[in-house]
Amino acid sequence: MILEGRALTIGYSDRTVGENLDVQLAKGEVLALLGPNGGGKTTLLKTLLGLLAPKSGEVRLGGRALLDYTDRERARLVAYVPQSHSATFAFSVETIVLMGRTAHGNLFSRPTAQDRAVAARALERFGISHLAERPYTMISGGERQLALLARALAQEPHFIVLDEPTASLDFGNQGKVMREIRALAASGHGVLFTTHDPNHALRAADRAFLLREGVRIAEGTVAGVLNRAQLEALYGSPVETVADPVSGAVAFLPGWTDKPGE
Repeated sequence: MILEGRALTIGYSDRTVGENLDVQLAKGEVLALLGPNGGGKTTLLKTLLGLLAPKSGEVRLGGRALLDYTDRERARLVAYVPQSHSATFAFSVETIVLMGRTAHGNLFSRPTAQDRAVAARALERFGISHLAERPYTMISGGERQLALLARALAQEPHFIVLDEPTASLDFGNQGKVMREIRALAASGHGVLFTTHDPNHALRAADRAFLLREGVRIAEGTVAGVLNRAQLEALYGSPVETVADPVSGAVAFLPGWTDKPGE
């Protein structure tokens, strides 16, 4: 099964954000979407999810037009984790995760034993089982992000789309999420995530898609796409490359000068 956008023009009623974009994600692979702020990443994600209609072109899922699916059918196939989520009601963390099970029931049905078992496994997978009874409004931003990831996993989807999944996480939890992204792909999920950190893409993704001002700068394997020249073109800023002398592993750092104005 493949989630794909063909010849997409994306944007809103009052403006176009990007044109002639082709993107595809297969089950079992990880695709990282990188680009500067305002470059169209979130708009592209929302278009692929069906939250925004393309201005032209088509999104297809499993060979069918995305618009042919009902909302529930789509929810059983694709889960979305937004960049941020404002808590309004003091639901327990377990209840937040159980909301992912509505794709398999309805908003008014009581959770089944199976639903609770799936939610418990998702909580355990992200190391937040101890938060199950805590109010969602009373946990940290990083813990909320992990709860949203657990909710997405509880949907048991084929594809998981994440908008900057590590934005509010500390260093340790960033590593945990990146490991889980790889584990999700290994278990057959297709994962698409946006990031501002090319190192996350380099280590967790199979392919990278570079988007600047709605234009695809490059797309391909992370080894072929993520290099100093491409990243400098993408961000319009100097980039430094650091290589481990033993393993040869490469990392990227934002370049800067020692003195202001230089």
